[in-house]
Amino acid sequence: MRTLSHVASSLAAAFVLALNMPKASAQSAQSNAVARVLIYSATRDFRHDSIPTAVDALVAHGPAANIAFDHTEDQAWFTDERLQQYDALLFLSNTGEVLDDAGKAAFQKYLDLGGNFVGIHSASDCLRNTTFFQKELGAAFDYHPELQNATVDVVGPSHPSTSMLPKAWSVRDEMYNFKSDPRSVGAVVVLSADESSYQDPGPRKFDQGSPHPTAWFQEHGAGVDSDGIAGRSFYTSLGHLNETWHDDLFMAHVMGGIQWTFQANTTRAFNPNAKVGNATSVADSNTSTAAASGTGSASSTAPSTSATDSSGASASWPSTRALASFAGIALATASIWLLL
Repeated sequence: MRTLSHVASSLAAAFVLALNMPKASAQSAQSNAVARVLIYSATRDFRHDSIPTAVDALVAHGPAANIAFDHTEDQAWFTDERLQQYDALLFLSNTGEVLDDAGKAAFQKYLDLGGNFVGIHSASDCLRNTTFFQKELGAAFDYHPELQNATVDVVGPSHPSTSMLPKAWSVRDEMYNFKSDPRSVGAVVVLSADESSYQDPGPRKFDQGSPHPTAWFQEHGAGVDSDGIAGRSFYTSLGHLNETWHDDLFMAHVMGGIQWTFQANTTRAFNPNAKVGNATSVADSNTSTAAASGTGSASSTAPSTSATDSSGASASWPSTRALASFAGIALATASIWLLL
């Protein structure tokens, strides 16, 4: 028969095992975290009638991509506290001065803390005099010729936003021209309008570089302050028509770009030590549908909030289940040792 010292040693080993169980559980929850994205579609000038269709399409594609989308057009939503829960901010077909100074400051801080950015279609035609935004997006909209059929070429390196597209992609959309070359701030162009495939009477007043930029990414968003943590940035100028948002290839293009930004690993859904982002696990998710209002609320498909520590990571102190597991392990171990 074993001595009491042997039994004590076994009990200690079982306790250590039980203590480690919650940590493993927390790590698993982190790996299964839902990425949370805020869609911001406020406009002050021209408004696209495709915005509601676009929002619905993004929300519908969220679950398959493990993304929870919130949506608002209320600039009051741009506060430090609210923005810190998002793994990316998505500007959708915005125009004009869509943020006040307080909102811009919160946006800048979010980017400096590692937040990611996605811009779609006329997002390049808003906040025209806000330097950090223009750098984060890559280039400002200048003009477009009339809506028509065109060919967009896949160029540059392989990328999740273009890997599913034909080399020469036929689209019906607006072929944007820009006031600068996005490559000048470090962007990499992945889609280029084939200028021989459509009519553009101009005039062009700015050098946007060659080949013609249509969609691009920034590995490190250029809108971040010098001492900030740069997340990723992705922009596509396509997305004008309602029917475009029902097109599977286009949605794969957009969702691929969004998911690519998460690979920066600068937000909590993918890095427990990050300063912004969602740390809620899939198991805790729900599908709340609160209506957007003018008081700083947002419609949401976001998961509920789970208990976290001060750093935003899931707490790892032994739970009741872990302690019960310890008791079971300890009892079984003691019984076996006493019988030997």
